Amino acid sequence: MTVEPRHDLLALTPDALAALANRGLVKRAAKDLDAGTVPTVALADDGTLTAVFPDGAETALPAAGGLEASTCTCGAAGKCRHRIGAVLAYQRAQDTPEAAPATAPPQAEPLATPAAITDEELREVLGHHALKAAEQTRRAGYTARLTWPGPDRPAAAELPAANVSFLVPGLGYVHTDATGPARDAAIVLAVWAFREADQDATTVSVGGGNAADGLDEALTLAERVLLDGATGADGVLRAALQRESKALTRRRAHWPAGAVDDLVDQLERYEDRSASYDPQRLAALLAELPARARAARYVEGTPAAQILGSEEADATPLTLVRLTALGARVGAEGETRTLEIYLAQPETGMVLAVQRGWPVPEDGTLTGADLASRRLAGCKIGALASGNTVTEAASRTAARALKLGTGRLAKTQVLPLGLAWNDLPESLRATNLDALADELAARPPALVRPRVTAESLRVVAVEETRLLGYDPASQCLAAEILAPKGGAAVLRVPHRAAAPGALEAAEKALLKGVTAVAGHVHRHRGELIVEPTALLTEDGPVVPDFAPGDDTAELAAADAAAETDPVSAAIDGALIACADLAHQGLRSAREPSRRRVEAAAAELQRVGLQRAATDFAHLSTSLAAEDDPAKCAAWTAAAVRILVTAELH
Repeated sequence: MTVEPRHDLLALTPDALAALANRGLVKRAAKDLDAGTVPTVALADDGTLTAVFPDGAETALPAAGGLEASTCTCGAAGKCRHRIGAVLAYQRAQDTPEAAPATAPPQAEPLATPAAITDEELREVLGHHALKAAEQTRRAGYTARLTWPGPDRPAAAELPAANVSFLVPGLGYVHTDATGPARDAAIVLAVWAFREADQDATTVSVGGGNAADGLDEALTLAERVLLDGATGADGVLRAALQRESKALTRRRAHWPAGAVDDLVDQLERYEDRSASYDPQRLAALLAELPARARAARYVEGTPAAQILGSEEADATPLTLVRLTALGARVGAEGETRTLEIYLAQPETGMVLAVQRGWPVPEDGTLTGADLASRRLAGCKIGALASGNTVTEAASRTAARALKLGTGRLAKTQVLPLGLAWNDLPESLRATNLDALADELAARPPALVRPRVTAESLRVVAVEETRLLGYDPASQCLAAEILAPKGGAAVLRVPHRAAAPGALEAAEKALLKGVTAVAGHVHRHRGELIVEPTALLTEDGPVVPDFAPGDDTAELAAADAAAETDPVSAAIDGALIACADLAHQGLRSAREPSRRRVEAAAAELQRVGLQRAATDFAHLSTSLAAEDDPAKCAAWTAAAVRILVTAELH
């Protein structure tokens, strides 16, 4: 009988094989074939391809299951040069002139989409547990960005928690950066996304209901905090908030859960009389929860799953990944030194952050330079923040925090950075600062954006720099940077006691010349501001926060700072008024608080912010009444509007 050729194996390109294994194995297998180490290949009636190598190794690739289902007598688990060599040898055997007519696949088959895959096929290949886990995500709702198959590209789906590529039609050879059960669930979600989408649609929303209804308890608890203030929030209320955070996480409302966690954190800091307690941060969190609930219910064009984070997985294990360092940030929270190392995942366009904290010793001399020499996942922290990391033991959380494995079998290696910043996707690398400013301006307000780490971290290509100098009033070193394709930004390096050498290191790098800057980018009063986490010079990357120093360096002086504009002053006054009320509680608001709100309304009116002024005038009137729900509604309306106004100004 005639056995049909294995079109799935014939469709695997070297890039596809490299994604399934690694490029080194593909090169070695091809080199062995070129050197004459060619196996004997045979195709059985059931479609199983067997290959017997001269060294005695025998490999079998069944018709279903892909490389994961293959076996090899060499003893390697999952990936080896024999498995890759068997595929390449079969392709070469079918590539002869006499074999070509019989083995050429039908023209339409490479363009088959994952939408054709049935749930029965998914259950047979991946198991019912994968469909059950995926169904939980579908009920909560998720979005996917789709790449439809073409002659030179496979079908792919970018999910919130993973990327999935169907390297050949069907489920035989699927590549994803998730591992374990998360991998199987991601494949199911990708198939459902293609099935739900119209042909050639680039983005699709799948599932989800009125998820905002699950926020009622969180909103009730937030109102209790707002009415009683940080001064009246006792341990019972904090415990209730903690329970609700866990309940929200179980319902996959990750962003509200994160807001509740941060709210508890602020209340605990006040309870401990910590200097890191921030009343304005408390007020922003109390405004965020009702803002998300309202946006999830009523805002059209943005799926509720994105506003609530319900499309995100709690944690996503990652298979072999290459990560590009974007520097680090060292800070202080009370008696703790904090560290964030930023790593870009080029394949997904995500920025992930490794977050750690250390208690400050009694002598208080734990600086960024000290942390740079310590080790994390077997690698020096300074190297992780300035090189290319390849790891087989990592996972990322919904908030894009990265956890590197530290077990005996965990493998993490750091290589020099080189020119890796040039290979980052356009979503992470900016060459036109005017376009970047427009992109930032078009984002939804921070109150309803995804709560992900380092959401505004970018690499900015630099054509020219001009040092502006150090301003003692703001304790910032500033420089102007120009991008190759247009636009300018102000580079600001703030002084921090945890990184005493940062200002001097940044100034030296700027005077020597930088070709690119990685940093947090935001708009402020009409300017684009970049707070650098790393500077790239001809000699390599410089991470200012890791530089040694003792604050004694003489820095070039800046010109006198411009006076604060009246609009900014009015907005700042309104923010302080809201924070004051949130801190003391609306029930405890006295006449001085009302006068502060009235003054804020008058200033907003004077500078032309009419609607904000109306909200604050209404808030002042509500404070005089005994209607607690009306007080909360008036404060929330005023706080949300002024927070959004401050962000847009």
